[in-house]
Amino acid sequence: MLQSIKQNTEWDVLVIGGGASGLGVAVDAASRGYKTVLFEGVDFAKGTSSRSTKLVHGGVRYLAQGNIKLVIEALRERGLLARNASHLFKSLDFVIPNYSLWDGAFYGIGLKVYDLLSGRLSIGKSSLIGSKKTLSRIPTLRPDELKSGVIYRDGQFDDSRLAINLAQTAVDHGATVINHMKVIDVIKDQHGRLSGVKVRDQESAQELEINSKVVVNATGVFANKILKLNGRKKKALKVVPSQGIHLVVDSSFLPGKDALMIPKTSDGRVLFAIPWHNKVVLGTTDTPIKKPIYEPIAFDKEIDFILQTAGKYLTKKPLRSDVQSVFAGLRPLVAPEGDKSNTKEISRGHQVLISESGLLSILGGKWTTYRKMAEEVVDTAIKEAGLEPKPCKTRNLAIHGNSKEIHQNGLAIYGSDAKGILELESNRPELKELIHPDYGYRLSQVVWAVQYEMARTVEDVLARRIRLLFLDAAAAIESVEKVAGCMAKEMQKDKTWINRQCETFKTMAEKYVVN
Repeated sequence: MLQSIKQNTEWDVLVIGGGASGLGVAVDAASRGYKTVLFEGVDFAKGTSSRSTKLVHGGVRYLAQGNIKLVIEALRERGLLARNASHLFKSLDFVIPNYSLWDGAFYGIGLKVYDLLSGRLSIGKSSLIGSKKTLSRIPTLRPDELKSGVIYRDGQFDDSRLAINLAQTAVDHGATVINHMKVIDVIKDQHGRLSGVKVRDQESAQELEINSKVVVNATGVFANKILKLNGRKKKALKVVPSQGIHLVVDSSFLPGKDALMIPKTSDGRVLFAIPWHNKVVLGTTDTPIKKPIYEPIAFDKEIDFILQTAGKYLTKKPLRSDVQSVFAGLRPLVAPEGDKSNTKEISRGHQVLISESGLLSILGGKWTTYRKMAEEVVDTAIKEAGLEPKPCKTRNLAIHGNSKEIHQNGLAIYGSDAKGILELESNRPELKELIHPDYGYRLSQVVWAVQYEMARTVEDVLARRIRLLFLDAAAAIESVEKVAGCMAKEMQKDKTWINRQCETFKTMAEKYVVN
């Protein structure tokens, strides 16, 4: 990747940001045949894109708000992702418990509309069930006064794994994508038109100037920073960050395969309890944030709110001591004119902003609609930069790893790449060693992450290539020396690098522990 950016003098499409939006744009542009480069300042999906609720969904809440257009678009995209990344997509049954007869009718009818809107890409129909059947599906649900339940089907995925696979897909189609490469300035020609960017390699501190016919700002909650670099006035900034947190607890709080959805909490949001990687994810909140940071911290009031709300519906009430990891993410909301304080009411829709200099910014959006957003950005880039028109191919484009073959040994999320990891273990049996005694992750996955998934730090591996930090923060901290040692061997790093990596990771990972 480094050689590629040094050899090429000009690109067709340059993308800033390696989250869902940026990677989607890189895949779309590269698959159409444009010379594409992407720069990510830290690691792919480091920000919002690794901290979602892990759902590929139309959004029942958006249906209740009357945002039919967004729901239809998201449901169609859900169907496409199920087909194009089948190794990461999983159909999940959600149960809505109804404690009044009116709720049963209301949600039953509403979810029939949800079914209809998904059209030919439906993944299952909703149904109304009695209280006994509801309790058989969610045995830890509070039984008193339960009248009925509504079951509907939606999609689930692993967000940062999809991000890595999108980076690989872009590369498979000829793109250059590189992490730990920060954009520090923009370059303009004598007419004030954007002609490229200046980047700094975060590992070597080397700075390079990269020219491109079009530059796309896909930095999510950090979009305002790039807009400011480009010369936009402060008062015109449009992205409003909203924080959502998730708590991860043991699977005993929600035994079985079904997810629980509470459609209306005291703060007006929905609450999910979702099985994920043999744990349960509880979330989420909606807290306006003034300034985005890479490692947002969950507020005590947010943690208490989720625990208290879950405790109202579950017979086994989760306590702070039960939380194995807490992660916070920032939603990049596009604020309407006027009041920006009520982030719950701001749409998860997106906008493509065209600056006077020619900078294209993709603002807002959500994981489910990343492909459609990317298509719109590249279509806009063709018009703005006068690129040779070429049709979008991503609707039917298989994402790297796409495979219906189910691999055991905890390697299902690798799809077709699982064979490569097993081959690695066959050639080097010592790599079968577990990273941590309580989890199935193996050293072969660390080596694979370094060799084929551009992992450069211990955090890249433990947070995003495998998900141990998000599942059990204490176990991730206990695994750090073993992972750092394994990576150092592969990357020819010394003891100083190992010590620095261990110290940096432990400091960061402490924020995922609830005391």
